[in-house]
Amino acid sequence: MEPSDVLTHKNGRQRKLAGATLPNDNMRDMDRGERSASEPDIEDEAEGLIGGSDSEDRRHRVRPGIRGELGNVLLLLFLYVLQGIPLGLAGSIPLILQSKSVSYKDQAFFSLVFWPFSLKLLWAPLVDALYFSRFGRRKSWLVPTQYLLGLFMLYLSITVNSLLQSEGGPNVVILTAVFFMLAFLAATQDIAVDGWALTMLSRENVGYASTCNSVGQTAGYFLGNVLFLALESADFCNKYLRIEPKDTGIVTLSDFLFFWGVVFLVSTTLVAVFKRENEHSKGKRRVQEETQGVMETYRLLLSIIKMPTVFTFCILLLTAKMGFSAADAVTGLKLVEAGVPKEQLALLAVPMVPLQILLPVVISKYTAGPRPLDIFYKAFPFRLLIGLEYALLVWWTSSVKQEGGFPVYYYAVVLLSYAVHQVALYSMYVACMAFHAKVSDPLIGGTYMTLLNTVTNLGGNWPSTVALWMVDPLTSKECQGAVGQSCGSPEEAGLCVKEGGVCVTTLDGYYVESVVCVVIGLAWWIWLGKKMRRLQEQSPAAWKCRIN
Repeated sequence: MEPSDVLTHKNGRQRKLAGATLPNDNMRDMDRGERSASEPDIEDEAEGLIGGSDSEDRRHRVRPGIRGELGNVLLLLFLYVLQGIPLGLAGSIPLILQSKSVSYKDQAFFSLVFWPFSLKLLWAPLVDALYFSRFGRRKSWLVPTQYLLGLFMLYLSITVNSLLQSEGGPNVVILTAVFFMLAFLAATQDIAVDGWALTMLSRENVGYASTCNSVGQTAGYFLGNVLFLALESADFCNKYLRIEPKDTGIVTLSDFLFFWGVVFLVSTTLVAVFKRENEHSKGKRRVQEETQGVMETYRLLLSIIKMPTVFTFCILLLTAKMGFSAADAVTGLKLVEAGVPKEQLALLAVPMVPLQILLPVVISKYTAGPRPLDIFYKAFPFRLLIGLEYALLVWWTSSVKQEGGFPVYYYAVVLLSYAVHQVALYSMYVACMAFHAKVSDPLIGGTYMTLLNTVTNLGGNWPSTVALWMVDPLTSKECQGAVGQSCGSPEEAGLCVKEGGVCVTTLDGYYVESVVCVVIGLAWWIWLGKKMRRLQEQSPAAWKCRIN
């Protein structure tokens, strides 16, 4: 048995579009591209072992073609769209919280919501190995997780307004708990759908699974984030969609959650009742999936991590993005704090889509050689400099704000800044993925690749959480208008206001972080970046896992 059968999930992309928390690309880096090319080859090898009489029959077999499996392709596409909805909603909540002036420590706490997709390797073996055979290996997990997603959305549709508008401010703890569960369930659904895709489609059409993944998650995230933020904004709706202005948008968060909660429940019921997991069309050989024991899978992962080259590479991946954390995690929230409408930031996703499609294609031409990490190394300092440019952009924002909003040239500068950021980000991302594919042991390609990509994603999440957490402690404020008062804590700030004063920021922690992160990033690039490049000089044997 090929160990790559153990983890059939491709770990989706959870593709975060260019709006939302504008440069917050930890979600973008979180999960894209974790797919193993080895699974379809397993069927090739299995068919190669079949006797000559069967091979004679296969010569006359009619290839199914995409038309014969269009229904399966559309189902996969729809399931991935559903997966993107809660992720898009989770991405919109920080902007809503920022408009309600929550602390950056609260934002840091809520950022834990984005961790499940980076940690799902921890429970993926369980999803792969435990199931009810009569109901279906993938449906055993897909159906209950999607029902729970629908129920959580219905629960949120009733309670979200009270959670966002409680007396002491938004109830960040409960919001984080509920959206964490949504992300956890979406990640589990992703494992099940990715595995099902490999058997739902024939060998000839299994390549469409990654297309469904990419398009579906992108569309779902767009619906749950960009479209929602636009339709929820009274200003946007009054300006572009209404004749008579109103105080609210066309939809509310509660309405949006209720609608998609019902969609989840209805669609899951239809899939459970009408879609048989083990059916296969005429002329299509049923793929026999083998399962390695759960403990064997975890032992395999541990044996990979213990390899000296892999362990070193993982440490480098976990620390490489520290220099980008302030720019990626905080900049978008600072722009909202400075008065930039969150729906306008979200709409920057639209012109970014063509760039996001073309960049991997162009960059892959330069990472296809034996030294893909050279591109990673060269793009690193440019991305650091873009972080400083983001800080300048935030500082400039307050000076260009006008009574009616921001001028068109301001949004042009923001869009250009983000486009340049994308070039550096994709250069590093594609180079890293190319190196993962180059060094992964083909005997355990699925598990090996997913492990490396999971570590990469986690290396983007933890620095972002720390960066959000440190903004407030690094910020200095003083109380003006009230003698003897200070603004060192929320309680002291409240006393300052009560005494007739006002808290004024004398040093914004974001700017401190931006400089510190660039210094840390440069130090990493000078000392550890060269060490990462030297890993390319290791022999292929240094990356092969010796399984006992």
